[in-house]
Amino acid sequence: MSDGTGVGSGARARPRLTVLSGPSGVGKSSVLAELRRMRPEIHFSVSVTTRKPRPGEIDGVHYHFVGLPEFDKMVANGEFLEHAEFAGNSYGTPRAPVEQALASGKPSLLEIELQGARQVRVAMPEAQLVMLAPPSWEDLVRRLTGRGTEDPAVVARRLEIAREELAAEPEFDEVVVNDDVKSAARSLLNLVVGPVPDA
Repeated sequence: MSDGTGVGSGARARPRLTVLSGPSGVGKSSVLAELRRMRPEIHFSVSVTTRKPRPGEIDGVHYHFVGLPEFDKMVANGEFLEHAEFAGNSYGTPRAPVEQALASGKPSLLEIELQGARQVRVAMPEAQLVMLAPPSWEDLVRRLTGRGTEDPAVVARRLEIAREELAAEPEFDEVVVNDDVKSAARSLLNLVVGPVPDA
């Protein structure tokens, strides 16, 4: 496994899909927000979900929010690169925007759960799978319990799922440790587009 500082020459030759996954609470949203700031031209795939929007989330920006009947129709029509259920809600990655971005020469980045990452590996074997990991298990527990906004049973379930997700690390091509958001975003950028000079 690499820390994200080196990429083979093939990564630059043709844009590919990079799949970012990692346990709840590891900071995926923060790292992706920093990456968007650094390189807005990268295509960020927007997932479809049946869950309700959270405060501040914008339809079409954070997710495409749809009802279950519409989601099921999209599944039946083969419109998803992958789809999965997580925490009682359905999530899916629209296939067409990813394929269009890659065809136009843009690298594409997708953030999904472990189930979905495994599906993408089958559907698009050339995709690069990257796990965003916490500096330590204790750090992740602190992040999840420190929110103080969820029922203890929900937090316990999230930790159980997180342990399973981290155990899947050998399935990933690369691991980026999020001990600092800017540093993690730069490591991820190196993997998506190839090595970039320090700012």
